[in-house]
Amino acid sequence: MVDITDNRVTGLAGRYAAALYALAHEQGALDQTVEQIAALGRLIKESKPLAALIANPLTDIAQAGKALDEALAAQGVSTLVRHFVGVVAANRRLRDLPMLIQGFGAYAAAKRGEAVAVVTSAHALSDTQRAQLTARLAEAGHGTVRLIEKLDAGLLGGLRLQIGDKLYDTTLKSRLNRLNYSLKGAA
Repeated sequence: MVDITDNRVTGLAGRYAAALYALAHEQGALDQTVEQIAALGRLIKESKPLAALIANPLTDIAQAGKALDEALAAQGVSTLVRHFVGVVAANRRLRDLPMLIQGFGAYAAAKRGEAVAVVTSAHALSDTQRAQLTARLAEAGHGTVRLIEKLDAGLLGGLRLQIGDKLYDTTLKSRLNRLNYSLKGAA
């Protein structure tokens, strides 16, 4: 899990994100790195075999790192991003790669003055819902907002949104809990 407080990424994800951001900025490849890291995150989400390889604790790190490097090179991914993935693998943090990618996205957004909103929902948001949510947050004075989406089937419906230190909870689960407490109070 990426710890995002007041638009700052902390912990392990923060350290990796700060290092990659500084190196990309120094090399003048910041925009390209942000795009490629985001694409890598989408690839991991969409490819079940790749996600399984990364998540498996029995994966041979040396072979997985080499295979990932070759696959990323074939896709035209920059040397910087390939080295980042290689360092993650060499440090035995391959299982944390999705979290580190998410952390880098949040770190880069914060550095660029974008607000980061963590949206947790029971079902994946559609493009229309995403656009509406971003527009409503912009109207509320948050300016440019970068959404980090999480799924939690236990919420039943609705969504939970955290932006900065504010939490908005419109989930069905929280509504049912409030109703339960009010009924207990009436008895």
